[in-house]
Amino acid sequence: MRTAHRVETVRAAEHALMARLPEGTLMRRASAGLAASAATLLGRVYGTRVALLAGSGGNGGDALFAGARLARRGAKVTAVLLDPDRAHPGGLAALRAARADVVSAAQGPARAALARADLVLDGVTGIGGRGGLRADAARLVAELSAPVLAVDLPSGVDADTGEVRGDAVRALATVTFGALKPGLLVAPAQVYAGAVRLVDIGLGPYLPGEPDLEALQHADAAALLPRPGASSDKYRRGVLGIAAGSARYPGAAVLAVSGALRGGAGAVRYAGTAASEVIARHPETLVTSGSPAEAGRVQAWAVGPGLGDGADARRAVGEALDADVPVLVDADGLRHADPARVRARRAATVLTPHAGEAAALLDTPREAVEAARLDSVRALARRYGATVLLKGSATLVADAEGPVRVNPTGTGRLATAGSGDVLSGLIGSLLAAGLSGRDAAAVGAYLHGVAGRLAPTPPAASDVAAALPAAWRELDAAPHGPV
Repeated sequence: MRTAHRVETVRAAEHALMARLPEGTLMRRASAGLAASAATLLGRVYGTRVALLAGSGGNGGDALFAGARLARRGAKVTAVLLDPDRAHPGGLAALRAARADVVSAAQGPARAALARADLVLDGVTGIGGRGGLRADAARLVAELSAPVLAVDLPSGVDADTGEVRGDAVRALATVTFGALKPGLLVAPAQVYAGAVRLVDIGLGPYLPGEPDLEALQHADAAALLPRPGASSDKYRRGVLGIAAGSARYPGAAVLAVSGALRGGAGAVRYAGTAASEVIARHPETLVTSGSPAEAGRVQAWAVGPGLGDGADARRAVGEALDADVPVLVDADGLRHADPARVRARRAATVLTPHAGEAAALLDTPREAVEAARLDSVRALARRYGATVLLKGSATLVADAEGPVRVNPTGTGRLATAGSGDVLSGLIGSLLAAGLSGRDAAAVGAYLHGVAGRLAPTPPAASDVAAALPAAWRELDAAPHGPV
């Protein structure tokens, strides 16, 4: 499991560790890891040109110390100081001792050094920075053509929320120290960070047990997968009810059923107007043209994809929410999921909006949701007292309390019509198998992302569903503990 911690938590851990170590130890550890990553990106160090964009404080100091290490290995290093009077004195002394060049950002040679660089280290602002870059830094960053390695965090992005409120550095890679920060894993800042490498500087024992953000890895997802035993039958494996599709959107029903059957459901009961289309595609499905109350016994419901906005849609969502089993609500179903009704439920409820649907549920512009995805998914989870999966390039899963989970397997290939319907059926099948709302949503998103990568390129939603068995096999091959 990858975990991320807020700046306040990381700062407290740093202070606790620094009290037990000689002065400057943490910065030496950080700069050594930063220099090693820079050397990897360069391929070779001797004879290359490296520019350091160095602000004041510790972040600039890390860049300066790393630059000194690279200079001693034969790189031509130039430090461009944004505020020469406040540059880190120790880092500056080490850089000069290594015979590197130092110029002010206001001087002509600064732009020449940046233009000639093979690699630029971004040490403008650290994890405590808020808002976008200042105008002087933004002008220099806008002119960069060399790849950028960000120090701890791309300057201009918010470490805690992933928000980008102005100009910011777009890095090829980011080296972060001690602990991942939430903003490195969450859009839109995730795009600015590039490939992220964590350098261990010894903070582990000083970080709290519960992080602010976590991301499953293969072994974590594998350990949560439901696996039938020798005594399992279709009912013990989980029966999922699906209320989806309409005369206008029958394909949504077919795709949701596809996701459920490929997601491991022991059986699927379909209720709705697309019964003939579903049975033609999936003859193993138990179908009724009636409402969910007429479908028979299930262990969970998935409702909403393609339902439309009529009385039948409202009835289907209402009957599913009235059932004392876990329920996933997606797409058209979301507009009929009253917050008070959802909060009153005893069984798990999972809501799966995309940004536009989340904006409607929060009565805020879509742009506001996209800009502050962490805050938005948390707000929805608190409002509904439910598990909320906010779809996107980095899908987020939140409960009313506890760490938010970010899905690391997402791919732009999944941005295709019907992909979300497949995900609904998949997560529903995991709910029916007995996973909690949080685990079902996180594992479902993880499997869905792996399937998206395994599907033919470019994939249709049906290709993603067809690739789910291969995604299961890939996770089954991962080491995992008992379940």
